[in-house]
Amino acid sequence: MARNRDFVYLPQQEPLKIIYEDEDLVVIDKPAGLLSVPGRLPEHQDSAYLRVLAEFPEAKITHRLDMATSGILMFAKHRDAEVAISKLFQARSVHKNYIALVQGHLKGEGRVDVPLITDWENRPRQMVHFELGKPAQTLYQELSYDEDQDITRVLLTPITGRSHQLRVHMQYIGHPITGDQFYHPDYRQSALKRMALHACHLAFKQPLSGIDVEIKAPVPF
Repeated sequence: MARNRDFVYLPQQEPLKIIYEDEDLVVIDKPAGLLSVPGRLPEHQDSAYLRVLAEFPEAKITHRLDMATSGILMFAKHRDAEVAISKLFQARSVHKNYIALVQGHLKGEGRVDVPLITDWENRPRQMVHFELGKPAQTLYQELSYDEDQDITRVLLTPITGRSHQLRVHMQYIGHPITGDQFYHPDYRQSALKRMALHACHLAFKQPLSGIDVEIKAPVPF
């Protein structure tokens, strides 16, 4: 946790970017650096949830993104929608894709299947633990490789939804996400000055209307 000792929370104060809305749901493109939900400290109250709540007073968050991750974040406008969407996530009926930049040349495509557990002495970090960890699976696919920077652009598809799953899985196979303060050994070398992980695609059948929904958020890097 030493890396966070001097952390000052100063999220961007840009207007809420709504990328999908219907009678039951509202979906935003969360900027990197903004908490999904309020933190415990008074100075960590500003969050995607409270910003959405200001416009949709009955809104409930349906899943979370790490503060450093940008992209698609979905809220239910009312209790019935919250329950219905929660069941979709539990049934793994929501298809999610992320784009990441990872260190080194991650070739081709594959699957990472290693269990994860909270690293209690270094919370909120997570770690691989084969005896006590919870099952976690991630699919990856190489999109392009920048030889000059030794960085691969990859498509990541989480099968499970563990905390920090994509970040730990990429580190585990030797290709940490660039700019990742927890899991990249030299995160400051990233020219982006942020972690290069973006939730770019969400697809599901809207449980209350029955409509097939596909949401995309442009990748900012």
